[in-house]
Amino acid sequence: MNLSFIEIVSASMVLFAVIDIIGSIPIILDLQKKGGKIEAFKASIVALSVLIAFTFLGEKLLGLFGVDISSFAIAGSFILFIMGVEMALGIEIIKYDGPSGVSIVPIAFPLVAGAGSFTTVLALRAEYAMENIIIAIVLNLALVYLVLRSTNLVERFLGEGGIHILRKVFGIILLAISVKLFMTNVAIQIHTLFPFLKEALQH
Repeated sequence: MNLSFIEIVSASMVLFAVIDIIGSIPIILDLQKKGGKIEAFKASIVALSVLIAFTFLGEKLLGLFGVDISSFAIAGSFILFIMGVEMALGIEIIKYDGPSGVSIVPIAFPLVAGAGSFTTVLALRAEYAMENIIIAIVLNLALVYLVLRSTNLVERFLGEGGIHILRKVFGIILLAISVKLFMTNVAIQIHTLFPFLKEALQH
């Protein structure tokens, strides 16, 4: 076991920023107003199952296309960067197609377990131990469950201004994380493609 409190906290913060369940409260409330009954437990369990399955099988799936994790992480860093820009600047780049279901679609997928979180869990595998990522996923989905159970309460507690500020703060954090992810994995690719550079740097 390679349990690390620092890795768990770091991975949890990344996933929290990407899943952005607090920032999704307006979408969830809109779904409820349109008559959609959200089953918090069902949505959370489905999203948890999908994310954990993708964490274990995602690498093999990528292998079918001849793509390694560090290459996927570089591509993922661009997605995280775009999401960070959206959150920090309050603009829409990635389009949301609107509700087509209730607990499973679009709450569990793609709102919680979507392209951003898929990219993130595989990108995290390039840096963190698997068990720490799994714990981070479970912690985040526990939070998702709590938020889905009490969206009206959370909205009243944070207020529109509080949710707005939280999105801005985590948008900036996400931008910083995406830059770090990009630089780390570009370095891995350079060392893989040009091993002599690594030896030269060591001397």
